Amino acid sequence: MEITWYGHSCFRLAERGQVMVITDPYSDDIGLPPLRVKGDAVVTISHNQPGHNNLEVVKNPLYTLTGPGEYEIGGTFISGIDMSLGAADVAHRNIAYVVRYGDLTVLHLGDLMHVPDQSTIEALGEVTVALVPVGAGNSLKAAMAAEVISLIEPFYIVPMHYELPGLRFPLESVEKFLKEMGVSKLQEEDSLKVLATSLPEQPQVVVLRPQI
Repeated sequence: MEITWYGHSCFRLAERGQVMVITDPYSDDIGLPPLRVKGDAVVTISHNQPGHNNLEVVKNPLYTLTGPGEYEIGGTFISGIDMSLGAADVAHRNIAYVVRYGDLTVLHLGDLMHVPDQSTIEALGEVTVALVPVGAGNSLKAAMAAEVISLIEPFYIVPMHYELPGLRFPLESVEKFLKEMGVSKLQEEDSLKVLATSLPEQPQVVVLRPQI
């Protein structure tokens, strides 16, 4: 499986023989360069904001998922989980998605704003890769993100939703999160390739270079 980051909360998840998934495509109104992503993909939308819901940039989407539920698309299982701040807080509605490629699972937490309760964490099952917002704003601050990670216990942690050049709203830097996680040196990768047969013994933080 390969995970590529396009900036903000937008990723491409790809596994040979399985459907491609694009998460939270953003509008260039947020200040980042226009997205260029391939179509023929399942698109997941965590919430209805310009930084997360620009369907127009994905050509010929196979399906668009915008709410909680269990989905099977082309042999790939995707779960949408309501992780809103509160049931009555429509302004902060947030859907997390778990994408299952065989024995590998990717959790995209959207704009999670709080530490979920233990029953919600347990319902996720084993998580191979957690895509976690770390830059505050309308999502987790660095210390809260680290706390969420300690509960989920994924094999890989990929930070998202943090300060990038050009963004038109303030977010905290990824370095704050790295400090909370005990990572002393920023080392970026173009993509994350994951094999079920060679998972790390200890959780690894992987900072991806945005492909924009």
